[in-house]
Amino acid sequence: MSLVRVQNFSISLDGFGTGEGLSRDEPFGHAGERLHEWMFATRWWNEVTGGSGGSGGIDDAFARQFAPGIGAEIMGAGKFGYPGWHEDPEWKGWWGPNPPFHTPTFILTHHPRPSIEMEGGTTFHFLDTSPAEALKTAREAADGKDVRIGGGPTVVRDFFAAGLIDHMHVVVAPILLGRGVRLWDELEGQEKDYEVEATSAPSGVTHLTFTRRGL
Repeated sequence: MSLVRVQNFSISLDGFGTGEGLSRDEPFGHAGERLHEWMFATRWWNEVTGGSGGSGGIDDAFARQFAPGIGAEIMGAGKFGYPGWHEDPEWKGWWGPNPPFHTPTFILTHHPRPSIEMEGGTTFHFLDTSPAEALKTAREAADGKDVRIGGGPTVVRDFFAAGLIDHMHVVVAPILLGRGVRLWDELEGQEKDYEVEATSAPSGVTHLTFTRRGL
């Protein structure tokens, strides 16, 4: 059965999935890269970015679950680009000519544009629609594989609130941001539909997994 998954989504101790002051130079605002330092230190990250070395263990094991079985991704406009990217017809995302998704990737935006075919199997499609309709489209493109909800925090929250996520992996980083966009706002009681597990890592992060009951 095709599942809807969130993988490797990092938040701060106070629940922020991104900082304040996002810009072309600062994709995560004042948070910088602090939310994702746990991932950058893993062996998996070095492998996918062409480096070497890195740590194994718990963080590496969770990070490696990012891609297997994924047939499509859905992300928000804020993950695809900086505020105002829709006014730049040449903007093709943060990731260069060969983005790391390698699947059809659907951007939720109020400013749709023609699809962009990239290297490595990624094609960006732009949709102005609801989470449920976007998921229907992505599932068709995924051809029986899972659909990943890539973020940012508003998109993950919207899909979680709508009961559309089957498995969610959230990484709580040991930092306090104080401002930005929170993941958990207005989600009171949503955990009742999921089996929740927490795994602490030597890096200081906590891996939380939410798996829909009955899967």
